Amino acid sequence: MNQAHLSERINSLSESATLEMTRRSRQLKEEGKDVINLSIGEPDFNTPECIKEAAIEAIHQNKTHYPPVSGYKELRQAISDKFKNENNLDYSAEQIVVSTGAKQSIINVLLCLVNPGDEVLVPSPFWVSYPAMIKMAGGIPVYINASIKNDFKVTAEQVKEKMTSKSKVFLFSSPCNPTGSVYSKNELKALAEVLSTKDDLYVISDEIYEHINFVGKHESIAQFDFIKERVATINGVSKSFAMTGWRIGYVGAPLQLAKACDTLQGQFTSGAASISQMAALKAMQTNTATMPEMIGMKKAFNERRDFLLKKLQEIPGIITNVPEGAFYIFPDVTYYYGKTDGTTIIRNGNDLCLYLLDKVHVALVPGEAFGDADCIRISYAASIADLDKAAERIKQGLAQLQ
Repeated sequence: MNQAHLSERINSLSESATLEMTRRSRQLKEEGKDVINLSIGEPDFNTPECIKEAAIEAIHQNKTHYPPVSGYKELRQAISDKFKNENNLDYSAEQIVVSTGAKQSIINVLLCLVNPGDEVLVPSPFWVSYPAMIKMAGGIPVYINASIKNDFKVTAEQVKEKMTSKSKVFLFSSPCNPTGSVYSKNELKALAEVLSTKDDLYVISDEIYEHINFVGKHESIAQFDFIKERVATINGVSKSFAMTGWRIGYVGAPLQLAKACDTLQGQFTSGAASISQMAALKAMQTNTATMPEMIGMKKAFNERRDFLLKKLQEIPGIITNVPEGAFYIFPDVTYYYGKTDGTTIIRNGNDLCLYLLDKVHVALVPGEAFGDADCIRISYAASIADLDKAAERIKQGLAQLQ
């Protein structure tokens, strides 16, 4: 088939950088190389037993027929209760739409809000898929740059400067992928006060890493009464419950927007997988604060973060902040730009990641994919032993660059 025969839409899309690095590392593994993959954003834990048992029980009960487009009523009610009990957010079951992963929830909302030419404000660094999603909706991404000096968080003043008559959506994540940054209640309130001044500007708050938070209570921007009617809160079970393969995400949104997402999803995928929904129901009914598997997972991520930060601080030229959530470190590596091992010249983060993959077999992701070419993303969703080995390899590989 001639590439030119494909739509402009698909020809304008590129492969996700995180998936590309995962693919390349798998190829090296198939060649027999000992690759340590720190490029993927997936908990290296298994789904808790009680959740798996709920899915098995659903199969035995023949919960295998088409579910409602927006999800089973009992699941949507459980999500509504979760929002109320954990986040102090009032979304009724009718304001909840369950989708095939949080990624679908985000693009559902974008497609329901954004017209061609509308601007979508995006703090940078950002999750890799945001720009492509915005463009698929016909929108124009407008990036608001945050630096490592400010823990990769934008200020209300920066947002105000970027707002125009065409601004339609503010899209962000907290805790953030790729930086691990977490917005405080006061920081969110300041953002909300600025965003609320434009009455047709909506907020998409991606909170998928909510429970992997090392600084205390998670805060949602929808908690503020003066903006809550213009906030779509995205979440899911993938990260918090180690359920990436179950593909369940959800959105709580103003009723009219939730109904629009239901209409849209009805023409795309219809309801998410029935068995996955019943597994998610069990997850929603679980108290994460007392669930041993979740307590253990969060503790392990915290220990890994501290361990890897210490190891990275031993490497000359690498600059890090202290991420407060998720499971990523996003160090500034510009010290190595322009250096060479005599064969390869490191011009940017992409060159550096390819060099480390080929030279010492550690898979990382260049920061350019996330909107910051000065940095690279390191996932610490791996054992302490693998992180130790990977850090030593990185140190050795970088030491060869002069």
